[in-house]
Amino acid sequence: MMHRAGFVNIIGNPNVGKSTLMNALVGERLSIVTAKAQTTRHRIMGIVNGDDWQIVFSDTPGILKPSYALQRSMLDFVDTAIGDADIILYVTDVVEKKDKNEAYIEKLQRLTCPVMVVVNKIDLSDQASVLALIREWQALLPDAEIFPVSAKERFNLEGILDSIVAKLPVSPPWFDKEQFTDKSMRFFASEIIREKILENYDKEIPYCTEVVIEQFKEGAERYDISAVIQVMRDSQKGIIIGKGGASLKKVATQARLEMEDFFQKKVFLQVFVKVEPGWRDDKKMLRKYGYILD
Repeated sequence: MMHRAGFVNIIGNPNVGKSTLMNALVGERLSIVTAKAQTTRHRIMGIVNGDDWQIVFSDTPGILKPSYALQRSMLDFVDTAIGDADIILYVTDVVEKKDKNEAYIEKLQRLTCPVMVVVNKIDLSDQASVLALIREWQALLPDAEIFPVSAKERFNLEGILDSIVAKLPVSPPWFDKEQFTDKSMRFFASEIIREKILENYDKEIPYCTEVVIEQFKEGAERYDISAVIQVMRDSQKGIIIGKGGASLKKVATQARLEMEDFFQKKVFLQVFVKVEPGWRDDKKMLRKYGYILD
């Protein structure tokens, strides 16, 4: 039987629903999802298998103009994803302007691999407006297929999967058929904590934090996890901890419950806070945290 497999890389601007889309297509909650921009920092793979095909999805950070080294590394993930894709899913939505980050539209116009445009959040619009958007995207990218969807409501996703499978190159599987991601349990533990930080703190706090898992011990009955929330200033440490430790306790409790649901096992979680000035521009630290790949 002929087998097809390939890398389907998801790119787009912040807050258009890339992570929600990948989670829906993969059927697993791999990428954290919040209402804040720059929620996704890493390139995260999600693997979907059929009897004679394998799709390796990649969720990527939102396209942005970088202001510091961490953001430059995030943009590198996007550029790498464009370069090594068998198929590109460019995600937009019903509210963003089409001329945002025009340079990346021009890159898509020059690609030789198939490009599929996903117009997300159609549940927030009306049929006439969506049809007008489709015509506009067809004019910009005449060789691309256009898919109006609602990733949140899981509407019209079957057509995307069918089209991807038909476009996959002939290839053996790239990963074991039982594998559903390239990331470790440590990674998902850190991302769950970071999600709770994004949900519970405002302004610059979420963007100045990194979560480091210092211990991940797998026991028969539970996982013992020790994590450090790294911030850039003492004032940020005080905000994270909160009065009497209440804010940190809330984040830790929410993260522990989320981990227990994700790992399907009891979790004992300890969370500490540490000040690490300038970590976002420290290439040695960014390499250690997986933002710079050698």
